[in-house]
Amino acid sequence: MTDVILVLNAGSSSIKFRAYYREGKELGLGLHGQIEGLFSSPHFIAHDKNNEKAGEKSWGDGAKLSHEDGIHYISAFLTTHRGDNRLVAVGHRVVHGGGKFAKSVLATPDVVDELDKLTPLAPLHQPHNLKPIRIIAASRPDLPQVACFDTAFHRAQTEVAQAFALPESITSRGVRRYGFHGLSYEYIAQALPEFSPRAANGRAIVAHLGNGASMCAIEKGRSVASTMGFTAVDGLPMGTRCGSLDPGVLLYLLEELKMDTHAIEDLIYKQSGLLGVSGISGDMRKLLESDAPRARFAIDLYAYRIGREIGSLAAALQGLDALVFTAGIGENSAEIRRRAARHAAWLGIEIDESANEAGGPRISTPSSKVEVWAIPTDEELMIARHTREVVDAQ
Repeated sequence: MTDVILVLNAGSSSIKFRAYYREGKELGLGLHGQIEGLFSSPHFIAHDKNNEKAGEKSWGDGAKLSHEDGIHYISAFLTTHRGDNRLVAVGHRVVHGGGKFAKSVLATPDVVDELDKLTPLAPLHQPHNLKPIRIIAASRPDLPQVACFDTAFHRAQTEVAQAFALPESITSRGVRRYGFHGLSYEYIAQALPEFSPRAANGRAIVAHLGNGASMCAIEKGRSVASTMGFTAVDGLPMGTRCGSLDPGVLLYLLEELKMDTHAIEDLIYKQSGLLGVSGISGDMRKLLESDAPRARFAIDLYAYRIGREIGSLAAALQGLDALVFTAGIGENSAEIRRRAARHAAWLGIEIDESANEAGGPRISTPSSKVEVWAIPTDEELMIARHTREVVDAQ
């Protein structure tokens, strides 16, 4: 009988899952897939370890499934296809761990209640991340569940790097820079030695560019600085999030445009970024295919901001040995990698155009002073590793 660790990553309208089989000290990927469109047109698809389709179901346009329905369907599917395997733990991606949780922990009811209090810091993610934990606990209270945090990796930063220039009466309440996408950065930090010992033991900037986007300065595998701060709306422009914004703009929206806090939240999280600037889409693929001037401008702004943040993070590292692109856009868009690298040419970056078009992994020339890489991330595997460590320590 083989032990299985299930990893769940729940969003507002989707639930991604991956089953990992414990094979000695290794974790092998088994069944994996997702349910998406929970509240509009639910669709389930699963693949086996060979990435062959193992199951698919659609409920039709207009159908609605709750997160509980989705969890139960995934559970039933996995039970049917379980074979001679035993589910021993479930690991969950939880975006925000606040100041209290600096590493992955067992998701006990008390812990989940504490994490729920952090919802104002990650309103688009935290409630959905916690739902599956409560759903599973209700039916399987004996099954260990582990919360793995996107903020934990950044706790290695200095106090200065995490601080805002606000009165202590405010910062003492937990108002500070947390940083996010930590599971992705931690995976890249662990994978980097296989690609470049120089980069792994030196100073690297990792650009996690997806629908959510951020960048992190890493020195010898530890987070030094990040572009995201108190919430996951800070830093780079994203698919629908605005990124860094002068606080005075928010005051203007409140006082001059008479927008309330809910309208502003909707604006900066759901109507801005690539979508807001282009007026077309928050999907970089669609913008790159478009000839519309606003699409071109949104891409220019995106690449420019990446270039500015490279300069900022290189200053935090006091030098740079490697630049790594990862996540959906970072791994797949040669054009965005090219544009971003062009903005950082002053650091001695030279891109090998053929290697970049081929997707890497190394996309810089041999003479480039800074190595440039395109490396796929694997947040789910990182969650599985943490879950195994927490459960084994019990």
